[in-house]
Amino acid sequence: MIAARMVQKVSSTRGFAKVAPHVIPALDRAVHRLTRGKVLLSAQMLPGVILTSTGARSGLPRRTPLACMPEEDGRSWILVGSNFGRTGHPAWTANLLAHPDAEVSWKGRDIPVTARLLEGEERAAVWRAVLAFWPPYATYQARVEREIRLFRIVGR
Repeated sequence: MIAARMVQKVSSTRGFAKVAPHVIPALDRAVHRLTRGKVLLSAQMLPGVILTSTGARSGLPRRTPLACMPEEDGRSWILVGSNFGRTGHPAWTANLLAHPDAEVSWKGRDIPVTARLLEGEERAAVWRAVLAFWPPYATYQARVEREIRLFRIVGR
């Protein structure tokens, strides 16, 4: 419990927001590849997936390691476009808006999914759940003027 609070505190800092986007995804991709999809390094703190989406402009496959909030049904997840509290929306969110059919690697299994941007009351309810799940998201939102995008991805 103390370790989790310490990780949350560190992940809420501006220094973490500057360094993490360059280090964590690269480490996650390498470990994921080396373990044949069985391990995500960042998933030791938060559950995570590797999202394979289609590039919004390029049309090419894009693999992105992401923290996620698994939902109780076991076949859907919430993805949070926090970008570590940085100014712009992360590229993967534009990819899902343009091409909602994607794939996630979850605990070593590749699962086809469809993504949907959450809005209105549904988004508000999920945002409350996300903040209970990982409180640093509130710090990320406070740093930026944009509304952090939330997606529900559901297995097909």
